[in-house]
Amino acid sequence: MIPRYTHPEMGRIWGEQRKYDTWLRVEVAVTKAMAATGLVPEDAARDIAACEGVRAERIDEIEQTTQHDVIAFTTAVAEQVGPSARWLHFGLTSSDVLDTALALQMREACGLILDDIDGLLEAVRERAREHRDTPMIGRTHGVHAEPMTFGLKLALWYAELGRDRQRLERARELVSVGKISGAVGTYAHLEPEIEQQVCAALGLEPAPVSSQVIQRDRHAELLGAIAITGASLEKFALEVRGLQKTEIGEVEEGFAKGQKGSSAMPHKRNPIGCEQLTGMARLLRANAMAALENVALWHERDISHSSVERVIVPDSFIALDHMLRRFTRIVRTLVVHPDRMRENLERSRGVVFSGTVLLQLAQRGVSREQAYAWVQQVAMRSYEERLDFKELLAADPDVMGVLSRDDIDRAFDLAQQLRHVGPLVDRVLGDAPQKADQVLGRGRAISLDDDLV
Repeated sequence: MIPRYTHPEMGRIWGEQRKYDTWLRVEVAVTKAMAATGLVPEDAARDIAACEGVRAERIDEIEQTTQHDVIAFTTAVAEQVGPSARWLHFGLTSSDVLDTALALQMREACGLILDDIDGLLEAVRERAREHRDTPMIGRTHGVHAEPMTFGLKLALWYAELGRDRQRLERARELVSVGKISGAVGTYAHLEPEIEQQVCAALGLEPAPVSSQVIQRDRHAELLGAIAITGASLEKFALEVRGLQKTEIGEVEEGFAKGQKGSSAMPHKRNPIGCEQLTGMARLLRANAMAALENVALWHERDISHSSVERVIVPDSFIALDHMLRRFTRIVRTLVVHPDRMRENLERSRGVVFSGTVLLQLAQRGVSREQAYAWVQQVAMRSYEERLDFKELLAADPDVMGVLSRDDIDRAFDLAQQLRHVGPLVDRVLGDAPQKADQVLGRGRAISLDDDLV
């Protein structure tokens, strides 16, 4: 079953017909290369190249007898090509065709995934710009920590997606290799020149060395990159789910007209899209683990990996394609509640500025331990008695024996707390032409050899 948001072309790439068409593409490239070296008659290569394809249904029908998919494929091609088909698959082993064709499919599928990531990157960038300066509370351990902005949270997503993209680009290059080296990788029946010509024609690199198969550490790295990207999406989706809790209510998935949230409770508006993405990320991780299991094969090859790959490779690409496209839609339609963010920021009655007060006391000569004890005592009272932290500080004789009311006011200045956040978001999104140290207002780097006064 193809998930709802999957690109139609992704489904076609991994369909049975495209698989056999790609096998034929490899076979044609091989016979052309052999004809160029005089190993195969040119008219035979032309006859094979003229084959317009074979129906997947016919191959499946033949396979019921042969119990071998590649033989069923070559038999179906031979039915169309005629006598010249004796040169089809000449000198090849099945994996020469299967692994080279799989590389073509994976490369094409990676292109769609990279396009998906680009679309999500643009959606996240737009929302990060929109909420560059929208203040909210940052949370650590699920507890209010210090103020931040929603744009900063989205900028973090943007940067992580960029790393996901880089990983997938590297993995695409790693799997874009072919092999036409025979049953144990010795080129016993075809010259290495044939492999070079075939791979060049297909836009692949020849594997520097192979056994009967291209080594599966390449595939494992790709499935790992897919799983990591899925983990990123899970992380983002989990954040949306957390912020959509009724008690928080800062963001929520878009809720379409006529949409229903529960069969029993008409009021429900649930983060079902993000919940689905969280679950699908688990599948990608499981598939990556299976790909790691495929790395170790007996001697020059067994087929323990084959049945696994027929499931995990298409499923991982199809699932990630769906996840990226669905989360892009979620980001674009995400409902953000800045007023609720401000309300939650103020809900803790100002204790989130305790760190700044601590530093001000330390700057005035109070030991850190003493300053911490004073500020914590006032903060705990604010918690327990549900009183305003700032006013409690202003009435505390220890604190006010060191700080002025203006000092307290500055410590609670939200703009001062967030002064670097906007430029930081700009830097991450590529909107700031200055160097990083200029953007963030930092001075020169400190060397370990510098004397610190």
